[in-house]
Amino acid sequence: MGEKCLAVYPGVFDPPTLGHLDIIRRGLAVFDRLVVAVAVNPGKQPLWSAAERQAMLREATADLDRVSVDTYEGLTVDFVKACGARAILRGIRTTSDYDWESHLAGTNRAASGIETVFVMADGRYAYITSSLVKEVARLGGDVSAMVPPVVLEALKKRFP
Repeated sequence: MGEKCLAVYPGVFDPPTLGHLDIIRRGLAVFDRLVVAVAVNPGKQPLWSAAERQAMLREATADLDRVSVDTYEGLTVDFVKACGARAILRGIRTTSDYDWESHLAGTNRAASGIETVFVMADGRYAYITSSLVKEVARLGGDVSAMVPPVVLEALKKRFP
């Protein structure tokens, strides 16, 4: 593929989960390099700031030398173009994910020519959502099988 095969894996990542990390690792089997892009979305009220989410992802992916983590505001396709990437990487857990993601992919392709590559979630992680993780942690449940250690520690501090 050559060194120029770069993709962007965008998301809110509030918080990053083992499912996200699985998509990142599997994305590296397809792309030479991957930018994990933490979205700043003023319409959402995340539990952590973009900088905090970026720091958690950097620690969780520290062993992956072909991954960088950045933040962005605005349209994903504008960020992808600014990175010089050739594709957007997205994970699919369910048919409802597919319905939503296929609409986004079509819109992104029509607006920019950027392609989206879908990776099906590993069955071990298909049930995990960031919202579910936050809710279980908020209620005092054990989420250690759903998140990397850095996120588990952050959740323990947030919900003592």
